[in-house]
Amino acid sequence: RPMTTHFISAEVDLHDTAEELHSAIENELQKHGEPLRWAVTDVDVDRQKALVEGYVLVEASPVAA
Repeated sequence: RPMTTHFISAEVDLHDTAEELHSAIENELQKHGEPLRWAVTDVDVDRQKALVEGYVLVEASPVAA
């Protein structure tokens, strides 16, 4: 089955530990596909949010003839 990558931007809540933040990021990205790689690109301390950008692998849509 053909696969493709999609670029995703997401916002996740900050957590008390790095492990909890990592899990929250992976869970959010999995809503869009299989996470390949990601990075925290910004942190809003006032709002307690982390901005994450990454790529996910998804099944390609069939091409209409």
